[in-house]
Amino acid sequence: MVNFFYNLLLLALLPVLIPYHAYRSLRRGRPLALRERFGLIPAAELERISGGRTILVHAVSVGETIAVLPLLKGLKARYPEKRLVLSNGTETGRSVALQSGLADLCIYFPFDYPFAVAAVLETIRPELVVVMETEIWPNFIARARRLRIPVLLANGRISDRSYHRYLRFAWFFRPVLANISTFCMQTALDASRIEAIGAAPEKVRVAGNLKYEIAARQSTPEQKALLKEQYGIPANALVFTAASTHEGEEEQVLAAYRALPAGSAAHFLVLAPRHPERAPAVAELLRKSGISFRLRSSLTGAGSPLLPGEALLLDSVGELMRLFAVSDLVFMGGSLVPTGGHNPLEPASCGVPVMFGPHTHNFREITALFLRHGAGVLVPDARGLAEQLRLLAGDAERRRAIGSQGLRIIEENSGAAERHLEAVAACLAGGRPASSDGGGGERG
Repeated sequence: MVNFFYNLLLLALLPVLIPYHAYRSLRRGRPLALRERFGLIPAAELERISGGRTILVHAVSVGETIAVLPLLKGLKARYPEKRLVLSNGTETGRSVALQSGLADLCIYFPFDYPFAVAAVLETIRPELVVVMETEIWPNFIARARRLRIPVLLANGRISDRSYHRYLRFAWFFRPVLANISTFCMQTALDASRIEAIGAAPEKVRVAGNLKYEIAARQSTPEQKALLKEQYGIPANALVFTAASTHEGEEEQVLAAYRALPAGSAAHFLVLAPRHPERAPAVAELLRKSGISFRLRSSLTGAGSPLLPGEALLLDSVGELMRLFAVSDLVFMGGSLVPTGGHNPLEPASCGVPVMFGPHTHNFREITALFLRHGAGVLVPDARGLAEQLRLLAGDAERRRAIGSQGLRIIEENSGAAERHLEAVAACLAGGRPASSDGGGGERG
């Protein structure tokens, strides 16, 4: 009965769903891909996975896609004979998936209509489905169960905010969770929460956080110099990168940047909105602030470099790690506004000190660990950001110390990929559907 009303709601949403996705795609200048979202994968694309068994991995957006890359590498190494299909829910996640080159086939995750999920699963017929974090889609998971395809929830986490909502609707989620074979949760707290919502304890394990499975990427001075030249960044500038910013944060970042004292150190800003399609609005803020800037898309190899005091506005996807590598300081956005923050491990993997605001509930354990070990700096508000930016810009030794602590945390908390691979092996050993011809907690 519950499933009947869920599907009735989905049907009622259909007239809204199609225009909404059409609007998003047109606004962002990307293909609509509605056929894929309704389960119709082009035959030419399916040729990429013909003749072998497949594993389907779903990562909804950019953060989840980046986090799952170490697991994909492990799957390719351990099961070279299998085909990997990587699905995404967002256009930006799809871009990162394609750029990684780790999947044999990249698709959009289907809308959770029974006919759409049936089309995808029966076309690909994977041996295993791996779903990142809490992408719990009832019809998709139920259809996988009926096809005897095990579903593994990877890197599972239940945020403080969502936990109470899940509990309130535990009567709805309990039968859905019963269709999942294994829960690999990030921490013991996440494990206890998924059990409280309705997961069977014998299916739950603490596997750690895949986001820690990020290789250290410290660049040599020569590599940094080359990257700066490619991006037109002044050679001797102190580079401050504000990454994954949201509406309401850029104004605060620009005010902090303008407050840096003029002196012997030359400063340079890299501003990277979380959603590149916001670049025109952010460009207008830069103009109003009187800060000269250049769009990343306008750079050419023969172009003249920017000057100290200017800014580079990133209007592309997939380049942040390269810019972290040349940064001296990074502020991670989504944290001065109540979005929940973004992953501080990415700049930390480059040995760069990271700042973040008070709204970090999406990465509560990671940011708590960073603060406990002096690997990050909490700025309570815009004034705090300006103050810490000023202090850290003038203290190279403190910047090195913070960056070193971040690298140490990453090294000490690795191992989640291997624990997830053990869970994958157990799922694969527990039952194999017919093949298709086409298709531990944080430490510190």
